[in-house]
Amino acid sequence: MQIEFIMLGAIIVLALVNIMWAANGRTKQYGIAWNMGPRDETAMPPLNPVTGRLLRAQANLYETLPLFIAALLGAAAVGHLGWKTQAGAVLYFVGRLIYLPLYAAGVPKVRTLAWMVAMVGLLLTLWALLFG
Repeated sequence: MQIEFIMLGAIIVLALVNIMWAANGRTKQYGIAWNMGPRDETAMPPLNPVTGRLLRAQANLYETLPLFIAALLGAAAVGHLGWKTQAGAVLYFVGRLIYLPLYAAGVPKVRTLAWMVAMVGLLLTLWALLFG
């Protein structure tokens, strides 16, 4: 299997980890009954800081993940897989992998650098789609 698709699978696993980590935080805070119920409460107490950051990290991932997937699958469809998609996929995954715990821990500037690494990976993959 090509490294691009290994990284695609890895980033999907990372997204699932993010979902479960944030869900666990909400369940710890609001309780099992809330988690298993209809969640109709309109005035829930604010999330604790870590869970709030995990949900924001998840939303941030969901802003770029569809773009990365589209660029990678598009590049594969037109036969443009190569060093750009390989490097792009690795950079996107590694950047997102580092970003998640940094955001959860509330680390400011280094987190932004990790986000930028992931964006370089996305842009490299898009470059491969558009220009080969």
